[in-house]
Amino acid sequence: MLTHPSLSVFKDLPLPERLFVRARLFSAPLEELTNRVKGERILDVGCGHGLLCSLMAVGFPDRSIVGIDTDPKKIDWARRSVGRLGNTRFDVMTVERLASLEAATFDTVTVSDVLYLLPEADWPDFLAACHQLLKKGGRLLLKEAEDDGGWRTRKALLQEQVMVRLLGRTKGSGGLGFSTRERTQELLTRAGFEVRETISLSKRSTTAHVLFVADCV
Repeated sequence: MLTHPSLSVFKDLPLPERLFVRARLFSAPLEELTNRVKGERILDVGCGHGLLCSLMAVGFPDRSIVGIDTDPKKIDWARRSVGRLGNTRFDVMTVERLASLEAATFDTVTVSDVLYLLPEADWPDFLAACHQLLKKGGRLLLKEAEDDGGWRTRKALLQEQVMVRLLGRTKGSGGLGFSTRERTQELLTRAGFEVRETISLSKRSTTAHVLFVADCV
């Protein structure tokens, strides 16, 4: 895993950023998202350094990958690494703003560990913007940590409090909490999605990862 070919694009970044990307690949089941991508035009919302974009772009020259994030520094890192590939683009952008510019143009939208950073009151508008960006029949791949009421949730919340509030490695947006899978499924349905699969990815992890595969209908 730590020698994954998609990591090679980050080799010229400073050591702390390279270590951060490697830790992210080790701790999050991002390849579960890449295995379910459909189509050739793909958007990653909250792309950070661009790790998931790299996983989707390297070895797939026919794909066009767009990554957006509200953190200018992370977009700079992404442009200096994954952005050197010929099939990627990175913008400092909110999903709502992009939806007003490029509606119904993406085959797949990926969102990995973003919602928990937003106030839950903002989730409906966020998911509605994802729906607006997809072509009819397009796919949303949403990976979050769920609130399963157990120790994994408490551990993940403590970990994220350290990353956001103490170390500043992750940029918060006014929220910091996890939802139950039933609540997330309900919000996806209300946003116009049909949830095809809800997949628990916590079997070999200390985090209660869950992946929602939803179609734009």
